Amino acid sequence: MSSQFMKFPSRRSTVYSHKGMVASTQPLANSAGLKILDKGGNCVDAAIAVSAALCVTEPASTGVGGDAFALFHTGGKVFGLNGCGRAAKNITPQDVWNEHNDGKPMSRIPYTSVFSVTVPGAIDGWYQAYKNWGSGKVSFEEILEPAVSLARDGFPVSELSSRSWRGSIKKLKSQNPNVKNNPFILDGERGPNEGEFVKNIPFANCLELIGKEGEKAFYEGPIAEAIVETTTKRNHKLSLKDFKEHTSTIVEPIKLNFQNHYVWEIPPNGHGLVALLALGLIQELHNEGVIDLYKLKHNSAEYLHILIEACKLGFHDSDEYVTDPTFKEIPVEDLLHHQYLKTRAKLFSPNKIIDGETMTHGVPDPKYKSDTVYFSVTDGNGDACSFINSVYEGFGSGILVEKYGFCLQNRGSNFNLSPGLSNCLEGGKRPYHTIIPGMITNKEDNSLYAAFGNMGGFAQPVCHVQHVLNMIIFGMTPQQSLDSPRFVLNSNNEDAKDRGRGADGPVRTPITIVQIEEDVGESTIEELKALGHTLQVMSDYGRQMVGRGQIIKNESKDGQLIFAAGSDMRGDGAAVPFV
Repeated sequence: MSSQFMKFPSRRSTVYSHKGMVASTQPLANSAGLKILDKGGNCVDAAIAVSAALCVTEPASTGVGGDAFALFHTGGKVFGLNGCGRAAKNITPQDVWNEHNDGKPMSRIPYTSVFSVTVPGAIDGWYQAYKNWGSGKVSFEEILEPAVSLARDGFPVSELSSRSWRGSIKKLKSQNPNVKNNPFILDGERGPNEGEFVKNIPFANCLELIGKEGEKAFYEGPIAEAIVETTTKRNHKLSLKDFKEHTSTIVEPIKLNFQNHYVWEIPPNGHGLVALLALGLIQELHNEGVIDLYKLKHNSAEYLHILIEACKLGFHDSDEYVTDPTFKEIPVEDLLHHQYLKTRAKLFSPNKIIDGETMTHGVPDPKYKSDTVYFSVTDGNGDACSFINSVYEGFGSGILVEKYGFCLQNRGSNFNLSPGLSNCLEGGKRPYHTIIPGMITNKEDNSLYAAFGNMGGFAQPVCHVQHVLNMIIFGMTPQQSLDSPRFVLNSNNEDAKDRGRGADGPVRTPITIVQIEEDVGESTIEELKALGHTLQVMSDYGRQMVGRGQIIKNESKDGQLIFAAGSDMRGDGAAVPFV
């Protein structure tokens, strides 16, 4: 492999297995998944076990107070699950304005506001995945048992989990000033150090109850009551009825044909559409002869400029078209049609950046005129589950459900408060959602090419685009793709100008910041600046901004099942084979 792929120091090699594979950010969570595979469970069963264990071992990133999404590949078909919760049925933007701005309009819900809390969808997502796609060989209680043991018996905290945990202590204290026994705050004042042994007995009780009674324990029983009691004290309008009526959705995944491969994503309200739009724009630029994908140098300024601009255009479209599809018709097929992508591709210039002051979403047809932890598991059947579970920011809202030892997500922060716009807060609505599992299949027979994903909020579709190109165009192994320096996009937080559209994403402000790892090289960074890009160069722990990915690729040959897997060195985890 060309040395251009090896600029980022690699600590790991691609891992191979002829049976199953588990790749996540936490080794103890990997172990939970392997236990379920060993009991005869399939990749879906094992994925749920990994998710539950991550809720224990990496609580700043995920938890049962959050949401979950999944893609499942079996028998040449891809299935999708949207395990996202909804806003309280009776909530309005005025409720937020009254609480935070003396009744005056504001554009966004604060990240620590109780109104950022939506109904947590993860548990119903787990249960629906288990019921629809599980092996039937292990019970739901057995699947959750490894996580219960970790919470009850304790575990040593890993390095990067410790960092993110400690970084959230200030939030946890300010959000729960009257809580005397917060399981996430040690000695009443600090987070755990690397290698420190911790327990969470209330959360063990929570998972044990869910394991025995299924999803109803969470949505119709004492856990729902504890959540509503917690949020009601803070003037939220979440009700027991909101919980009882919650449902996950089995969805038809959306796909794009990119260089004879189908790239699959969950449809809106998830923003996997951004990745497909960006890839479609890149494909059209290649088809029109504006670029030649196979002559571009990886991570050159020319190459990165193309990806940055394509992703920005995808995010501008997400402002209008990523929302709850039960509240707005979303023309996904038209958006991904090559004729529409061709018109958007014409906005690309190789010599300058898109004007963030004037750029907006496109209109594919006049009738539409008007916006974490990731892991992957495969099994000996050759099936794959791409799964993601998150509470959004560190510990979500930071609001603790004291009786059961978990925090509530703040996904509602990705609504806007601009009445009449697509993603405006409405009762019973699902917010613009950043967590997206990815899947690639071979166009010829729809066989599995790779199950992949990259946590990191709005970084996710941007990283999906980079991983797809790394593997399909540049022939990288999973580990090489994950080791490769990458960039993400963010809004300019110093710019007070908020469009009030879409979500709190990279095109919220006219200036989009390109956060890029220093390993791309100084000359590339200077060339990107010359094109007009505003850059923030990242090193050391700042690399967390580009998220943490996991990839499992199908390398089967001559009828022999072979998986190749990589795990991001920016996280604590690994890819582990099942033997």
